[in-house]
Amino acid sequence: MTSKGRGNFLKVKCLDCDNEQVIFDRAASDVKCIICGKTIMKSKGAKGKIMAHIDKVLN
Repeated sequence: MTSKGRGNFLKVKCLDCDNEQVIFDRAASDVKCIICGKTIMKSKGAKGKIMAHIDKVLN
C-alpha cells in the first residue's frame, strides 16, 4: 500500500479498442486512449474516475 498523498500507475485497457496503456491515477487532466481517443480517466482533483478496465496496479 502506498503512503498518503501518493498515487499509483495503472495498466488499463480501453473498453472500446482494447488498447493497453499505463496511466497515473491522480493525473491533473483527463486521459484519453492514444489509439481511439476515448476518455479513459476523468480528472477529479485527487484520484480520477477510471473509465477503463484496470489490468494491473504498478508500484
